[in-house]
Amino acid sequence: MSKSENVHVVMLPWSAFGHLIPFSNLSLALAELGGIHVSFISTPKTIQRLPKVPPNLTHLVKLVEFPLPSLDDNTLLPEDAEASVDLPLEKIQYLKVAYDLLREPIKKFIADQKPDWIIVDFFQNWIVEIAEAYNIPIIHLSVFSAASRAFLIAARASGPMPESLTLPVSEKLHFPSTLAYRSYEAAELFSLSFQEDASGESYAQRSAKVLRACRAVAIRSCKEFEGDYLDAMHKLISKPIIPVGLLSPPSCVDLNINRDQSWQRILKWLNQQNPQSVLFVGLGSECKPSKDQVYEIAHGIELSKLPFLWILQKPKWCSTTLDDVDPLPEGFRARNAEKGVVHIGWARQKEILAHSSIGGALVQGGLGSIVETLQHGHVLVVLPFVHEQGLNARLIVEKGFGIEVERNEENRLFTRKDIAKALMYAMVSEEGKEMRERARKAIDVFGDIQLQNSYIVSFVEYLKNKGNKTLFCRPQGHG
Repeated sequence: MSKSENVHVVMLPWSAFGHLIPFSNLSLALAELGGIHVSFISTPKTIQRLPKVPPNLTHLVKLVEFPLPSLDDNTLLPEDAEASVDLPLEKIQYLKVAYDLLREPIKKFIADQKPDWIIVDFFQNWIVEIAEAYNIPIIHLSVFSAASRAFLIAARASGPMPESLTLPVSEKLHFPSTLAYRSYEAAELFSLSFQEDASGESYAQRSAKVLRACRAVAIRSCKEFEGDYLDAMHKLISKPIIPVGLLSPPSCVDLNINRDQSWQRILKWLNQQNPQSVLFVGLGSECKPSKDQVYEIAHGIELSKLPFLWILQKPKWCSTTLDDVDPLPEGFRARNAEKGVVHIGWARQKEILAHSSIGGALVQGGLGSIVETLQHGHVLVVLPFVHEQGLNARLIVEKGFGIEVERNEENRLFTRKDIAKALMYAMVSEEGKEMRERARKAIDVFGDIQLQNSYIVSFVEYLKNKGNKTLFCRPQGHG
């Protein structure tokens, strides 16, 4: 076995924070728990927005900046846009074009460093030729749930797209599964992920090439949560599937927290609420709801009569020239001044969810939000918008941790009544009591740091053994 001091891993995440954060968390965990050297590659502005490397790990984790090349037509990609959060959905394809231009600088870095491993996202399929040229093994790190990955692989083999995306694939998974896309989701996903864009390739083409070339798939999951889907994925691709745990952010003392006035105001309000009574609403920075959607969510929260804390990113449709333009319906704040708090912009979500007054969360269905919520045992109300979020919503319902907001199947719209109905069912109804109890018990898996760290320790051993040890074990039970 090689000494951990000699194991060097290059991390290549895609420029979306739902990818960057798990890659960052894994980098820090590999360094802290295994002494692995990590070179984390991204662009300057993106790296500035990531959590700082703790001082005790800076000798192991290096943040490597490569300036994002500009495009000939600067109207396609704004100069300050380096991550998907900076762009509307239709312009992300041009971020892909620019990122592809990093191939040569990254190739030179790989040639100079000759790392032991390259851990890559689904996007950078050109790393395959680079890795082959220098005889460096690849591990694909999937930041998506095992359920969504297994479903998509099985659905592609089941029939023509996008129709096959709308049907459960239990036969190919070898166990009963309710997962499938709604028809409107399938059409959107097919357009976004399975058709070529300005970069000349689709997401699906890129992902398939990385999957074929990788030695193993590391996946942000654990057997206690998705043992059935991890087992199915192993059967589907016949490669080692290595769960690396849920990759929660490392706990560290924030010296600035007492100076954060907005957090102090939020904390004061939370301290005045009853235990497990408050609904947290957080749709994440990547979710870009329309004005009508924000208004329906607001009216739905109001109809539910639940105390709430809503962290709302200022929408693009809300004028940015005037700071006092309110993205909420007229009179909403005044009517709900005693009942809830709306905070516009970034907030300390981790600390909010850890507060004893929080009882449930309305989220968009990204895996990060799901993990953070279940870490603290809160019931979930899921309102999916894009990509794999619909499958994650159905996974949460399947596992009994939450409920999905109903939408009209024909026009994909949801109403304030749909929001209120789901919130009240999850948070206060007698029918939802068992679901709330199941979510509270999820702490035993999602909040067990020792359990989650054990997956990292096993992955470290795999890396040290140069991949000669297969870590995937068939689960004893389906979690």
